[in-house]
Amino acid sequence: MPNSSWRDRTPKIITGTANRPLADRISAILKVPLCKTRIGQFADGEIDAHILENVRGDDCYVIQPTCKPSNQNIMELLIIMDALRRASAGRITAVMPYYGYARADRKSSPRVAITAKLVANLITSAGANRVITIDLHAAQIQGFFDIPVDNLYARPVVLEYIKGRNLKGYTVVSPDMGSVERARSFAKRLDAGLVIIDKRRPRPNEASVYNIIGSVEEQNCFIFDDMVDTAGTLAMVAGAIKAKGAKKIIAFCTHGVLSRDAFDKIEESPIEELIVTDTIPVDIGNSSKVKIISVAKLLAEAINRNHKGNSISELFI
Repeated sequence: MPNSSWRDRTPKIITGTANRPLADRISAILKVPLCKTRIGQFADGEIDAHILENVRGDDCYVIQPTCKPSNQNIMELLIIMDALRRASAGRITAVMPYYGYARADRKSSPRVAITAKLVANLITSAGANRVITIDLHAAQIQGFFDIPVDNLYARPVVLEYIKGRNLKGYTVVSPDMGSVERARSFAKRLDAGLVIIDKRRPRPNEASVYNIIGSVEEQNCFIFDDMVDTAGTLAMVAGAIKAKGAKKIIAFCTHGVLSRDAFDKIEESPIEELIVTDTIPVDIGNSSKVKIISVAKLLAEAINRNHKGNSISELFI
């Protein structure tokens, strides 16, 4: 079936079980009902996915972040895409708001796996023709795919939140050297100063601050990062800049993984607010500091433009 026929039909929006609330929001914005599916498990835990509508020749978008439980959600995504491919879907796009296993993106030591590449291979082999994601842990992961990848930024959503809160006069803090480019782009758009943390990580989920490049004394500070996992680094950076005279501290992290005792660390830290997006479902419980903003509008616009064959470069601001 020629590619032009995709534009003539309503796209099919399929969701896995990883983040149904986000899929519902995207569906409502696009005014496209979610495709009927049945996703369950056999008695031994194996995943069973069944597409309950005709998708032959359709432009299909599978919304499934590979957050915890990561292995189950990755397998679910692969199985759904395989089902679509075998049902003769015209085109399959994996919409992965959060791309898991991204932290192992190179050989940092001998005899280790590059899981970011492995997952890319699996997604392509399962039948994906394109990937839409948000704030990859490392931009070079796009090159691990032999299919197009749209790596959107949560930056417009965050900037809209900051504008709505009328938060002015802040200094932007990069929590490590790897986040400098991201922090610099925020600083430019906020017309703010930039401070860089020289952080070392002796082992996974552990970090130490060695130097603070720039002054935070008597400054309100924004800390920007792509993800917060155990919150050890975030709490440590906040404590370090507070000790150097920082006043109000607000942190923005796109992906709120928030493992182990992350909430306790945030509550005990000098951070006044931690803003995360809904790329990952987050139960904030009794937390007084963690707040959630939605990327549904951003993803819906990307899906709409991609389906119509329009440029999405305007979303990369």
